[in-house]
Amino acid sequence: MEQKSTTVRTHEAVAARGSRGVRRALAVRRALGAAVLVAVAAGGLAACGHGSRATGGAHGSITLYSGQHPQTTQTLATAFEQKTGIRVQVRANDEDTFADQIETEGPKSPADVFYTENTPPLEALQDKGLLAPLDRSTLAQTPARYNSPQGDWVGVSARVSVLIYNPKLIRASQLPKTILQLAKPEYKGKLAVAAGESDFYSVVTSVDRAYGATRTLAWLKAIKKNAGSEHIYPDNETVSSEVNRGQAALGVINQYYWYRMRAEIGASRIHSKLAYFAPHDPGYVLDISGAGVLKSSKNKKAGQEFVAFLVSKQGQQIITHSLSYEYPLDHGVKQPAEPAFSSLEPNGVTVADLGNGSKAIALMRQAGLL
Repeated sequence: MEQKSTTVRTHEAVAARGSRGVRRALAVRRALGAAVLVAVAAGGLAACGHGSRATGGAHGSITLYSGQHPQTTQTLATAFEQKTGIRVQVRANDEDTFADQIETEGPKSPADVFYTENTPPLEALQDKGLLAPLDRSTLAQTPARYNSPQGDWVGVSARVSVLIYNPKLIRASQLPKTILQLAKPEYKGKLAVAAGESDFYSVVTSVDRAYGATRTLAWLKAIKKNAGSEHIYPDNETVSSEVNRGQAALGVINQYYWYRMRAEIGASRIHSKLAYFAPHDPGYVLDISGAGVLKSSKNKKAGQEFVAFLVSKQGQQIITHSLSYEYPLDHGVKQPAEPAFSSLEPNGVTVADLGNGSKAIALMRQAGLL
């Protein structure tokens, strides 16, 4: 109950501040949530007699670089510690920041495992030969189309790009059916985007593969014009919050941000809705969260065990019932709060098609969005 009131107060504070304040408030909320989970986990371990097992010792330890939701990551780490006695030192940051850091650290990186929200950072490290091959038994836990074609990382969970809109500002009948329609002048001053989010890179890559670089660049320039400087936000949490409170009419996010916001601030404070693009539209992208073991890891065996745990039935159930609101990828585990995974009709762009995101970034820079 105490944590819930904290998140509610945080979102009320978000409604009263600009984008810089939004990021600061969300960071505080995440830190508080993670701290609460750490405290609970520590108490649980001691109560179950596992306190000594989770300190490393003969069981060893790993360092996890995580760009995923902090509370979910900590819950997964705690459950893994309880199960194996292997200590997990979690370091949280933006996944692109970690990818750059791993490249800079090279063979001296302290990280053993990299856990991301999106596949491009993993693909970028794979391209540079910085990931170790995963055990075949781990890869077999997730359908092959969601894994690295080279076998260096495994898909862990999924979410899909959607529109969030405020019915007081725009009717459902006025929403675009396709991603290209967001370039129409009728959305000028109404559209919100988080251009710097890697989630959006995947959408741009999908559009580029469908229509080519010239048309994608023109579309991005129109997106920039329609959003204007006042509606280009630093992250999807901000897009969700600003649309929900009526500062923008609509925006592009991944669906889980809306469900997470609803859980945190309460249904009575939700003034926005979700809408899906037309089936198989390039804007309707299935994003995959993944994990891999670094080639430079000093404890590859434990790292392999942790990644295997993420895609095990226990790991998938933890993700499903966490604040992440992501879709599990296998084991018959279902996400109870959202439309069935099988009912989604995303574009056919694959993780291999999404690549490392470099072309999307180049196009966005050319359009002035980055």
